[in-house]
Amino acid sequence: MYRTQILIEPEQHKALAEIAHREKRSLSDVVREMLQKQLEERKKLDLELAAKALLADYRSDPELTVFSALDNEDFHA
Repeated sequence: MYRTQILIEPEQHKALAEIAHREKRSLSDVVREMLQKQLEERKKLDLELAAKALLADYRSDPELTVFSALDNEDFHA
């Protein structure tokens, strides 16, 4: 882990401290969990935006979906 220092608003600190106290966890642990959830959400959003950006290409270029029909077929070697 890396040690870092951030500045937060007093209301943010109070809310985080209350959560940490209520859940019997450290404030750092609560912040790490919230940060991880936000990073996951942003990654999901980035993937959704990338998929939307490619949607027009997939709709207009049949070569990009030519193998889609094979997805439902069973493979027997």
